[in-house]
Amino acid sequence: MTLATEQKYDVVISGASVAGCAAAVLLARQGARVALLERRSDMSAYKVLCTHYLQPNAFPVLERLGLIETLKSAGAIRNEARWWTRWGWIHPSPGPDGKELPYAYNMRRQTLDPLIRRAAADTPGVDLLLGHTLVGVLDEGGRTAGVRVSDGKREFELRARLVVGADGKDSATARLAGIPVKTVENQRFSYFAHFENLELAGGITQCWFLEPDVAYAMPNDDGVTVVAVIPDRKKLPEFKKDLEGAYLDFVRNLPDAPDVDRATRISKIIGTVNYPLLSRRPASPGLALIGDAAMASDPLWGVGCGWALESASWLADAVGPVLAAGGDVDRAVAAYGKRHRKQLGGHRHLISDYASGRAFNPFERLMFAGAARDAVTARHMHLFASRLIGPLKFLSVPAMFRALLVNLRHLGEKPPAPANRRPDPARLTPTA
Repeated sequence: MTLATEQKYDVVISGASVAGCAAAVLLARQGARVALLERRSDMSAYKVLCTHYLQPNAFPVLERLGLIETLKSAGAIRNEARWWTRWGWIHPSPGPDGKELPYAYNMRRQTLDPLIRRAAADTPGVDLLLGHTLVGVLDEGGRTAGVRVSDGKREFELRARLVVGADGKDSATARLAGIPVKTVENQRFSYFAHFENLELAGGITQCWFLEPDVAYAMPNDDGVTVVAVIPDRKKLPEFKKDLEGAYLDFVRNLPDAPDVDRATRISKIIGTVNYPLLSRRPASPGLALIGDAAMASDPLWGVGCGWALESASWLADAVGPVLAAGGDVDRAVAAYGKRHRKQLGGHRHLISDYASGRAFNPFERLMFAGAARDAVTARHMHLFASRLIGPLKFLSVPAMFRALLVNLRHLGEKPPAPANRRPDPARLTPTA
């Protein structure tokens, strides 16, 4: 679209990925006029480094956006998971009442991102501006009043009652606005690859807590399974010396490992050796941060997409009615920031602590062991792993007491010995 030298909007959002698109849709539906900026010019652009996992906490937001049937039609896989621990497998199941466990979906970002971006572009009141890069933030008396944007040919200003940074962990919005960032070093690194025809037990997501190493295998749309290894940094020299060999051997030697030698790897082995955890103040006068711009967590837990959607929803709930009524936007943004901290502060603390590369602490040992042995505790853990309850409820006195009693009843028992697959290069299927 052609813009004049200066345009005025209710909201300018920088970043047309999961968080930004969700916020744009929800705000526009409440009558706001939204400019949605995306530095990439390709409508089908997507994030590559991602767990591709939408936690169950994302389901209410996806439903609110009207995307459930669209996701299902695009091949999204309803997520169910089981987790290996030294006490055996944890496999949450429905309770005696038969009520299904909360769920959402596994979907590769190459499918999800264009889908949600199209939903935003088709929403009345949203102007999707592809190929537009944020180059400045307008400050008026200590309050953000708009942005300066380049389309590659010229620069111009977009003024707004609210600017939203939805541009990821390296947020240009936050940097240009001078928002400080807190960093926690991650003592694990990550590599993953995509496979076709990889059989998983039960056809569901598998996760291995090897203490301190972690791995997971997640079935996704189009018959593709994402297999990730997340070792302690002490193993990094081994991976740098022979990435493919180290990655495949790691997977082959997982307890009850999926047989990658009979599958077809359809991608390179990609990842990152340095992925710090970042957090920023989510609310300032005239400015809000959502998704990874507010808090980029450890990819180990697969929470990024879910919290991107939830934070977009929290912001829309706080700001949308105020924009429509002409009220105090800064007060509404502050309320969003308070909710963000309340909902995610405890999770952030635990995740940051585990990123130190440590093994389970005594409380985690109690709960994981109990969940491997008791269906009620397993369902309780599922709610926490789905980010539907916080750490205080997860580690409540009744929950820990039950886990303690369960573990005492099984004192001295040895879990079933897992089957480990050993390297068999002769059977390895070449990368397609």
